[in-house]
Amino acid sequence: MSFSLTDKIGTLYGVGPAKIAAYGKLGIHTLGDLLYHFPRAYENRGDVHLLADAPEDARTAVVLTVGTEPKSARIRGRMSLLKFRAFDESGVCEITFFNQDYLKNRFVLGSTFRFWGKVQKKRKNYVMTSPESEPYREDTPLPDLLPVYRLSVGLTPKLVSGNVDTVLNTTSLMEDPLPDEIRIGQRLATLGFALRNIHNPTDYVSLAKAKRRLIFDEFFIFALGLSLSRKNAKRSGAPVCDQNDLSHLYSAFPYELTGAQQRVIGEIAADMAKDVPMSRIVVGDVGCGKTICAAAAMLIAVQSGRQAALMAPTEILARQHYEDLAPLFAQMGIKTALLIGATTAAEKRKIRAALTAADPKERLDVVIGTQALLSEGVDFAAPGLIVTDEQHRFGVRQRAILSEKNEHAHMLVMSATPIPRSLALAFFGDLDLSRIDEMPRGRQRVDTFVVDESYRERLTGFIEKTCADGGQVYIVCPAVEERDAEKDEVMLSEIGEYAPIQDQNPPMKAAVQYAEELAQKLPHLSVSFVHGAMKSKDKEHVMQEFAAGNVQVLVSTTVIEVGVNVPNASLMIVENAERFGLSQLHQLRGRVGRGNRKSYCILVSDAMSNTESTAAGRLSTMRTTYDGFAIAERDLALRGPGDFLSGTGSDTIRQSGGVKFRLAALCDDTGLMQAAFSEARALSEKDPDLAAHPALRQTVNKMFTLDGDTIS
Repeated sequence: MSFSLTDKIGTLYGVGPAKIAAYGKLGIHTLGDLLYHFPRAYENRGDVHLLADAPEDARTAVVLTVGTEPKSARIRGRMSLLKFRAFDESGVCEITFFNQDYLKNRFVLGSTFRFWGKVQKKRKNYVMTSPESEPYREDTPLPDLLPVYRLSVGLTPKLVSGNVDTVLNTTSLMEDPLPDEIRIGQRLATLGFALRNIHNPTDYVSLAKAKRRLIFDEFFIFALGLSLSRKNAKRSGAPVCDQNDLSHLYSAFPYELTGAQQRVIGEIAADMAKDVPMSRIVVGDVGCGKTICAAAAMLIAVQSGRQAALMAPTEILARQHYEDLAPLFAQMGIKTALLIGATTAAEKRKIRAALTAADPKERLDVVIGTQALLSEGVDFAAPGLIVTDEQHRFGVRQRAILSEKNEHAHMLVMSATPIPRSLALAFFGDLDLSRIDEMPRGRQRVDTFVVDESYRERLTGFIEKTCADGGQVYIVCPAVEERDAEKDEVMLSEIGEYAPIQDQNPPMKAAVQYAEELAQKLPHLSVSFVHGAMKSKDKEHVMQEFAAGNVQVLVSTTVIEVGVNVPNASLMIVENAERFGLSQLHQLRGRVGRGNRKSYCILVSDAMSNTESTAAGRLSTMRTTYDGFAIAERDLALRGPGDFLSGTGSDTIRQSGGVKFRLAALCDDTGLMQAAFSEARALSEKDPDLAAHPALRQTVNKMFTLDGDTIS
């Protein structure tokens, strides 16, 4: 039977309505989606042990011969038990299965199997409970690496693996859109080889080759999409906004703007005075003054008779912008409104009417909000400027949706991540770049220290003292909840050129358990936690409580990396700091030192015991360097571009809203990214519309698709 990538997942045998719904929860709706649902890790079943040498706390592979006939018995009502013994040269193992009587005829006396599970010592013998098994023959080798997929309720590993194999065995799915000259020139595997070996690798070398090809594809397709997006954006017809007298704005500030801010505002003003839509990104450290640049752009638009909108990723951040800007604009007679999910229906109707009012005197000048600005019915009478804050949370298509509501409007996006210029030009190729590389005068330096576990009691005391003095504390953990160390799995992110990259990191601190422990240890303090798996409204509530001072200690994952301004927070503690990239650590450090209190950042890690390690080098950089752009350049050199896409739990500059990087976030090879972007630029110059490469154009549109729409 022949399939197509666009066929629905229900086309596969045995995938009925319940399984279709379960796959849908993973974003898998078609066979193509399934093919690109890559394993998160691999079970290394090729590392076979004797029973006597098997590790106690991890699953392992053992090759055993069945030594007794399987016997079944009924226990506790309907539960059944199947038992038999199997052996190797080092001992005998009792193997037990629950409620699997059908296996009785599988384990024939004298047959040999490779078993996968935990081997536990019981007196002189060993026991295994419900291990997985595969018939073993020396003349027919079994695969060493078996894929481990992300699942949802209703899906089993066996079902997903079987469905993937069915799709892989349909060769018509393997059309390769990458031109042969590029693939050969970059020494890349074919797409068919890559897809087969990412799911069912024959060895580590093949897996590394597959990973490299698929990462290249993501960068290459993304770069082509940016090229098409940029081509379509550079069309005339934008409103000329040339009323750029900003003296009223400057006089409202109690301090003088930095030279970097003045330079960036000048670049923005020059763009907005043209009839070609501005597409500019402003990047810089937390607290460098990007919001003032945005305010200047919004004022230019309003003074020129147009309207401005600012979209933030969360309600709490939108409220913060509104509280900062609305009073400032009110002094100049500019009407501003806040439009978020929590806005009442009556107020929403009022805002929508004011945005489309024909009479400029009744018209709303500025609206600040969340993705509520994208909702149907939110239109503008005289669109002039769209500003998006923390642009990585929205992505190309969501920016485009807001642009389409405001046809030909100027676009300004902001990012609180200092990004290396080479990376910024690649990932934001559809945008002109402005860098604020100077901090406002008076911004205090956050003293940074690296300590190990021996400082734990002193750390607890420092937390207590900070709160007693009226300050507040952030504690960042790399994990949400505790879990067993997955020593028996090789993570896809760990695959190097020829073998796994050995991870010597200590166990991860978990936010939920750490918050509970700290609350018990310091019962007189108000301790709470927040993490990305929580519902948005619950996260917002906790952050509001922290901002209001009702929570003294906030234990969190990196969800607070980009967040509300809390000037009273003066201590940042990062647990397992070796697990974070430099740019992430710098972002986290930027959450404190925003008020008058002397502030500190403490990085907790045992990595400094090995002063030659990469982790030790990163932490030493953090201790001595405070320039965000210098840190970003160092981070790129050490970890590659993947850290900027998705460091441990971070959304640093990952494109979202229709653009999904599956493997590029694992890339540690800057050269591979640069090669992909270079090839994309060269192809775009020869074939700007990809007319000669229809399969490529289709792939680009698929990557950038959002709700059936595309960048073109």
